[in-house]
Amino acid sequence: MTLNSATRLPIIDLHCDLLVYLTDVPNSDMNKIEEIGCAAPALTEGNVKLQVMAIYSATGIGSTRYAELQRDMFRQLTDRDNCLTAVTNVQQLHQALKQPGQTGMVAAIENAAGFCEEDEPLENGFKRLEKMIEVCERILYISFTHHTANRFGGGNSSNGGITMDGKMLLDYLHGRRIAVDMSHTSDALAFDILNHIDRERLDIPVIASHSNFRPMWKHERNLPDELTQEIIHRKGLIGMNFLRKFLNTEDPDALLHHIQYGLGKGAEDALCFGADYFYYADETDQSRYPFYYKEHEHAGNSYTYILNQLQSQLSNEQLQKIAYQNAHRFIERIWS
Repeated sequence: MTLNSATRLPIIDLHCDLLVYLTDVPNSDMNKIEEIGCAAPALTEGNVKLQVMAIYSATGIGSTRYAELQRDMFRQLTDRDNCLTAVTNVQQLHQALKQPGQTGMVAAIENAAGFCEEDEPLENGFKRLEKMIEVCERILYISFTHHTANRFGGGNSSNGGITMDGKMLLDYLHGRRIAVDMSHTSDALAFDILNHIDRERLDIPVIASHSNFRPMWKHERNLPDELTQEIIHRKGLIGMNFLRKFLNTEDPDALLHHIQYGLGKGAEDALCFGADYFYYADETDQSRYPFYYKEHEHAGNSYTYILNQLQSQLSNEQLQKIAYQNAHRFIERIWS
């Protein structure tokens, strides 16, 4: 039997940039599927029951103000009468999976520059992070960096490891039930984070919210096997990214191959989705088009298409784990 509107599975997705779109793009509209793949109607159509909303900032002057606009947009979305509802505790998480026509949402921070400028006291950054948690009520994960280096460490386009501020941020996160995201770290920073967590015996979950596998497609945004194994060992999550650039620019079935590769490496209880939908109409680099293969263009049909393609290869239990169970169990565990 194929998955259709009657049998489709609930979906949990670990990463999208709807907040950036709504705060940064003139005349943006959360209902415009033609402009962003995670528009609200697409999330509903795709049976997305929990969507993580990234608060993103580039490293640079004004990064915290840019993030505050998205923080406030998250709060506005929770206050509006629409299909999006905040999920900030385990009870709401359970309810989200059962609520017809609704998509739960929880905030995350993509680049710690969003709460701490490069040249201000770290204490100010921690106060701003506390305010962000207060306004959003919950932060699921924090990425220390984006593609460039910052005061906390090296981004995925750099070779830098962790800094003293990065270690202090880890110490601050101990026991706070906020995961550290490895999707935008340099390899050096990723392993420095893990070493510091182990050395100091810190209670911090680790994930890769929107990354694929480097042996399948050589790109610094994808995970090397050693890091994949660390995330699996630590009972973390690996969210499969739908961007063509991180899959294989010539193979429309590459996402399926990445999933099969992850399963072969023992990631059955870690794999989930991190589609990474964002607004790209202003992108001038023509080599990046199409950003997504046609079957992955928006949330309304992408997840069902992928799960349908996998049905002949995977058991129903494996499909459910990828669709929502792995992410659900992880969130339930770290929030309980």
